[in-house]
Amino acid sequence: MKKLAVIPARYASSRFEGKPLADICGKPMILHVYQAVQNSNLFDEVVVATDDDRILSAVINGGAKALMTSSELN
Repeated sequence: MKKLAVIPARYASSRFEGKPLADICGKPMILHVYQAVQNSNLFDEVVVATDDDRILSAVINGGAKALMTSSELN
């Protein structure tokens, strides 16, 4: 059985809007999270689930896997 890690990443947040795209040492925060999960070697596959095109683009452009979800999901 394969193990899948799904990292949720929303742009809209009441405390820190755009947090997944916050720059940390020249890279969006969500890519740091993705790489940390991937480097844990606990999962066969890692993917970011987002409802925002900006996050989707940043993840894909960073060489990671992402998929779009409905903004209705919480």
